[in-house]
Amino acid sequence: EGERCGRAAGNASFSKRIQKSISQKKVKIELDKSARHLYICDFHKNLIQSVRNRRKRKGSDDDGDSPVQDIDTPEVDLYQLQVNTLRRYKRHFKLQTRPGLNKAQLVEV
Repeated sequence: EGERCGRAAGNASFSKRIQKSISQKKVKIELDKSARHLYICDFHKNLIQSVRNRRKRKGSDDDGDSPVQDIDTPEVDLYQLQVNTLRRYKRHFKLQTRPGLNKAQLVEV
C-alpha cells in the first residue's frame, strides 16, 4: 500500500524475474527506488514463494497426491558432473553403496 517494509532485509533479492512473476499473480509488492539494495525480508520472501507457480512432475497422474516441482528447477544431467562431485552428492544425501563405484554406477545410484 505504498509503505516501505520495516523488517530487516535478508539474503533474498528482488530480481526482475521475481518482479515479473509476482506482477502476473497480482501480488502488491513494489521495489523502493530509493533503497540502496534489492534485498527483501524473510516475510516477503515467503509470501512470494507461496504464490509462485508449481507444476507436477513429468509422467505423474493428476490425482493430487503426487509431489510438486518448482517450475524454475532445472533437470540436471548427472553424467556431466565429475566423479568427485558425484561422490560428494552421495555422501551428502547418505546414499548407501558399495565402495569403488565408477561414474556410470554413481549416476545410477
